[in-house]
Amino acid sequence: MSSQRTSTGPDRAARSPLLFVLAAVACAAALGWTYWAFVRTTTGQFADESAWREAGVAAPESQGPFLRFLDTLPAISVVLAAAAILFVAFRRRRYGAAAVAVAVILASNLTTQLLKNVVFDRPDRGVATLAFNSLPSGHTTLAASAAAAVFIIAPPRWRPVTAAAGGAYSVLAGAATFINLWHRPADVVAALLVVGAWTLLGGLVILRTGHGWNSWDGFGGHWASSRGWLVLCWCAGLGSLAVSAALYASVHVIGPASEPGTATVPLFFWWGLGWIVGVGFTLSAAAGWLFAAQAGRTADRAQLP
Repeated sequence: MSSQRTSTGPDRAARSPLLFVLAAVACAAALGWTYWAFVRTTTGQFADESAWREAGVAAPESQGPFLRFLDTLPAISVVLAAAAILFVAFRRRRYGAAAVAVAVILASNLTTQLLKNVVFDRPDRGVATLAFNSLPSGHTTLAASAAAAVFIIAPPRWRPVTAAAGGAYSVLAGAATFINLWHRPADVVAALLVVGAWTLLGGLVILRTGHGWNSWDGFGGHWASSRGWLVLCWCAGLGSLAVSAALYASVHVIGPASEPGTATVPLFFWWGLGWIVGVGFTLSAAAGWLFAAQAGRTADRAQLP
């Protein structure tokens, strides 16, 4: 048997590349639906605008701390991503993976700016709202793409905990932009989906070109590789989505206020916050599961470099 690691066979990393492509397409489709449903339709515009206005009433005391966090968010995101990328590039000598991680950050943020400023517009649907388009959120894209870069260049045993931590960081950033009245919920969700699509494509390249360091023994071999990290993400994500959907449905059963932001109970605010949390953690859980399932197996290697 050869003493060199193999890069072929059923146990190689990213052995089912179509899964990554289909998942990226699903993110793009969800992004398109989010834009159509909450920017192009009257009902969606009303809900999104109502949530944004209700944020100023429902969480006024939190806007100061969130504003300070937003002021430092670009620096924090750049430092975190740069530290991880430089470590991988110069300590581990994985220059290709580092380059892909940088490409994911750049592609995500460029896509957001092109969609927001060139491709998407915000038609007048009779809802009192800002006339210009703000979807997707640039701040959320920056934070989430930095977390994604750390996730895709991490070794497999560190990816479960990195998925959970990155999801929490992305959700915090997105919630901050919403609560601080910088963006509507749909803007934040769209940004998370942009980053999700590029993370899947970039991760596919990294897994296909780095089988040797993208292999592991499976869940549970290390505290960071516990399946519990992804279970927490699934519970937080799907639970929040369920609550968000129930709140959205209840508002329409009860009947929304006549003008955005004038409801007695800020149900649209809690719907929007639940939607952000749900999408953020569900994407993290799904990415963590897919990358874990598609990592190579150490039994497939005879010798590591």
